[in-house]
Amino acid sequence: MNSLKKKDKVPNTTPSVNEKCCYNPGGCFFCIIKEPDSPIRSNGIKNYFKKMPLIEDQELVLVLSGLWTMAMSQPNDKELPSLGIFECMASLINKGITYKSWLNQNQNIYIPYYAAHIIGSYTMNNVEFAIKAVDSGVLIPLLELLKGNMTWVEQRVAVRALGHLASYEKTFKNVAIYEEEIVKLAMKLASTCLEVVYKEFVGVKDLSMRLKYHCDLLTRGVGGLEMENRKAEEWASQLQCWSLHLLNCFAIKERCLNLICEKKFLKDLSDMWGGLANDTSPGGVGLIRVLCYNKDGRRYIAESKDVIKNLCNLSRSSDDWQYMGIDCLLLLLADSGTRYKVLELASMCLVDLVELKTLGGKSNVGNTITRTLLSDFKQRKVKIKNISVQQILEEIWDLKVDKKKREKNMSDEKLEEKRVMISLMKQQGNHSFWLGNIEEALMKYNEALELCPLRFRKERVVLYSNRAQCKLLLGEVDDAISDTTKALSISSPTNSHSKSLWRRSQAYDMKGLAKESLMDCIMFVNCCFKMDSMKKNMRIPYYAVRMINKQMESTWLFKNAQLKTFVDLSEKPNQPHEISQKEQKNGRVTGILLQRKSFMEGLSSISEEPQLVAKGEIISRRKLGRTRENKKAVFAQSV
Repeated sequence: MNSLKKKDKVPNTTPSVNEKCCYNPGGCFFCIIKEPDSPIRSNGIKNYFKKMPLIEDQELVLVLSGLWTMAMSQPNDKELPSLGIFECMASLINKGITYKSWLNQNQNIYIPYYAAHIIGSYTMNNVEFAIKAVDSGVLIPLLELLKGNMTWVEQRVAVRALGHLASYEKTFKNVAIYEEEIVKLAMKLASTCLEVVYKEFVGVKDLSMRLKYHCDLLTRGVGGLEMENRKAEEWASQLQCWSLHLLNCFAIKERCLNLICEKKFLKDLSDMWGGLANDTSPGGVGLIRVLCYNKDGRRYIAESKDVIKNLCNLSRSSDDWQYMGIDCLLLLLADSGTRYKVLELASMCLVDLVELKTLGGKSNVGNTITRTLLSDFKQRKVKIKNISVQQILEEIWDLKVDKKKREKNMSDEKLEEKRVMISLMKQQGNHSFWLGNIEEALMKYNEALELCPLRFRKERVVLYSNRAQCKLLLGEVDDAISDTTKALSISSPTNSHSKSLWRRSQAYDMKGLAKESLMDCIMFVNCCFKMDSMKKNMRIPYYAVRMINKQMESTWLFKNAQLKTFVDLSEKPNQPHEISQKEQKNGRVTGILLQRKSFMEGLSSISEEPQLVAKGEIISRRKLGRTRENKKAVFAQSV
């Protein structure tokens, strides 16, 4: 007791490096870092970094974890980078890769992960640190991790760090020394990482078979199985997005385009949706747009019908990256070498967007589309053999040129007369619709649209949307998508007409386009929020909740990997089952549903009970659209 009282009277001063402040006789890193005297602290840190690869006890992991925290919280602090932290991290990664037995001692298995993460954190937004890191020899160790010499967890932080180093002009030349190898590895990683993470972690139901240090890194010791799976989904998404970012660094400089534009990879690329945690990442379409700025890139892309179809679907969606899909198509159409390879598919999509006003921060988007599509329409330099394309171009010319001229000098009296007639026709169409005479209603809406002046945008939105509902019920799904897209293009703001969003969501569901259906349905729910913004609790229609649940299952990040695992298991019945029989059955059912094209699928009843969401809680389209767990939180507040 006396000794404790004595100790209490001692002033609370920070011990120097040479003082014995912990159980480590030589002092520990955390004691060194607290040294108030700057020269002594710098010398102590520098010496510690030199001996750090030789440390053989538990302290090493604790120090690495602390350094990572410092790198994340103070990424622009020059002290540690100037004292040799990059050389130290490179040495630790090399040691972990070279001496596998060392990794199994203490908790050294964590060290390569933390070391690569520290490099990436310091070089994220600082070119000076990036130069220092490259000069310190970090490239080779990071490349070894990228090759998969450990696991996907280390690949994630390695590709992140390499992406930062490749993004600076001054360090790109160093990275480009290994460009072919890096590009091939990044392509493989982007294409296969979801399958790898599912097979090695998420799809492993026997928890004892999961690598413990993976679980620890994912959860930081907080949360159980659900947290592990959710974080694994987030990390897998980041792994794919950072791989695309690394490839983007080469594509911008027109390097290795022959590799990046490999046909199968381009197809994979167009299906890569973007980030769960990286909601600012455009996914595969971002890289495709970069490739479209290059003549050779455009040539490769134009030869892939799958890519063009995906770009068309994206252009007619409410996805955040809709404008990127349109940009890609316009770049392909503006090039005489690729124009007529993509004109048929692109024109069938872009004809619905010729009246767009603003999108993605750009104004007069519709006029740009019109000029591109009609660039050689009247010159007749090239005869268009495809009759459907010819009809589409004539339709655009009539809408944007001839009809505009006819209506330019129309008097106010004539306009008002037309407004009355259009209103009458719409009422007649509505009456026929509710009586079940769908064809007669469709005819009335057609007549009203023919008569309706272009300036009557609100009336045209409703007419297009009503006509789409008729076509939906008649099984004309493609025409329904066309009409709802036209309605959403002229709505103000763009993509804000709730009924059109819901109807297009249904149409996309019938075609098996789950991602596009999900985006429209979430946008529909957000529109419902805005309309009921004055209410304390805003109602989400149950049929919309059901559609979102369905499409979130279909667009789950690991859905393709899951289905592929089922196929592999069915082909190898003697292999141990890593997933439950129930999950296999659900997966097969999902696969069947994805292939169904019945036009009645997805026409949910509107008489079911709604659910409530608190006022002000707007759903994020991309974040909600990528994780199944989030739906539980968003729709938790039921009646």
